[in-house]
Amino acid sequence: MDYNVLDALAMITREKNVDRSIVIESLVAGLQSAARKKLGAESIIDARVDETTGAMSVELVKTVVEEIEDEDAEMTIEEARAEFGSQVQIGDELRWDLPLEDFGRNAILVAKQILVQKVREAERSQIFDTYRDRVGEIITGTVQQVDRGNVLVNLGRVEALLPWREQIRGEKHRQGASIRCLVIEALDNAKGPQIILSRSHPGFLKLLFEQEVPEIQEGIVEIKAVAREPGSRSKIAVVSNDDRVDAVGSCVGMKGSRVQAVTRELSGERIDIVPWSSETSLLISRALSPAEVSNIILNEATHEATVVVNEDQLSKAIGKEGKNVRLAAKLTEWKIDLVSSREYHIRQRIKSEVSMELEEMNGVTERLAGLLREAGIHSIRELALVPTETLLAIPGIGPKTAESLQDTAIVTMEELDRIIETTVAEEVAKAEAEEKPLFDESLLGDESVDAEADAETGAAAGEEEQAKDAFLDFDSRLNAIESEEDAAAEEDAGADAASAAPAGEDEASTVTVSEEEPADEEPKV
Repeated sequence: MDYNVLDALAMITREKNVDRSIVIESLVAGLQSAARKKLGAESIIDARVDETTGAMSVELVKTVVEEIEDEDAEMTIEEARAEFGSQVQIGDELRWDLPLEDFGRNAILVAKQILVQKVREAERSQIFDTYRDRVGEIITGTVQQVDRGNVLVNLGRVEALLPWREQIRGEKHRQGASIRCLVIEALDNAKGPQIILSRSHPGFLKLLFEQEVPEIQEGIVEIKAVAREPGSRSKIAVVSNDDRVDAVGSCVGMKGSRVQAVTRELSGERIDIVPWSSETSLLISRALSPAEVSNIILNEATHEATVVVNEDQLSKAIGKEGKNVRLAAKLTEWKIDLVSSREYHIRQRIKSEVSMELEEMNGVTERLAGLLREAGIHSIRELALVPTETLLAIPGIGPKTAESLQDTAIVTMEELDRIIETTVAEEVAKAEAEEKPLFDESLLGDESVDAEADAETGAAAGEEEQAKDAFLDFDSRLNAIESEEDAAAEEDAGADAASAAPAGEDEASTVTVSEEEPADEEPKV
């Protein structure tokens, strides 16, 4: 029993954490390589290691032939019978025991190198298998290095890569910090297994909720759909398998504790939680919250939904930078076309005005139009989108006619759509212009305050000026009254003098009393 070999096998198995059989296979390959290095690259070597005793044996194998083509692996019948006896036949395999000491020190070193290489490959394969089975799981590692935006994460036995495209926008990673990521891929490259991580994947958000919400772990609440714009905003649709359990409330938690824990892990990403519904219209309406939806028109053929909202709800439905409607489209997996109520009604009216019957399209007779309607084709749009096989099933329509009809229908439909869109845009712009005020008083800002102050100042000045004018007018009127009274007095005095004068005098006399003349003197005539 070779205890040294057994001890070495046990030590390698323990230190490298690989299967014992892999180590033995590696040792056998090393012995074979060492023997071929001495005997020839094409030599057939049979090496064995007894797992119980640790005994090793190496044999050279050659095949008996009539004519040698490979000297390392073959020998002639004559040579074989000369060495082993006449019982040897063509096609027999002959074996020679090869003493291990005959290989020399170099051969043993080669065997050791191959053993180390095989063990390393086995270790890499085991790591790859381990993380391949963990794809879709959240793991915790340590930030080892940040290089050109990519983050190397130490997972213990292997380094994983967090590419910049899989990171949350705006996050800064510090060397030595703990980090949680989702394993999204395991690659077996020539340099070793490569583990790809992500923090922006929708599955990362879903698994974080599974860790935070016991009802999800127990299968009571189920996350049906997830839509993310990493680091900014997300939406998830949840459903409860128990009528007594509120799915949305379970995910939110007491005072928002559960959803806040997920938000913190995602660097403040805002998360909207909506109830799931198998009814498409209801799900789309909920996905567009907080906006209120007026009407939804579904096109199952194109998987498009036209969502009508009132003008005051349009900005809410679109969201900041269009995030709300984009996330709703991802969540529901439907293409969503948001229109205001005004635009929708204008569009419907114009469509009815611009519509064209099948008979009005070039190349379609009344008889052909009747055949198309019998086949379930009632409009030019349906004719453009119908499978060619449906047209070929109509009597009298061959491959060329079908192709020509559909080409014409497509061109006609595109022209009608162009006319409709142009007309709708003009009508909407006209309607908005009619409702728009000449100016917005709210835009006046502080200038309105200044205008009010100026108005008050002007009013005060006006009142003062009016008072002044009134005073001057009163004063002038008083002077006028006094002048009228003086004039009247003078007229009365003149009348008295005229009555006292002699009747024959032509001139009236005026009596003037001078202050220098004494009062007792008689006046001179």
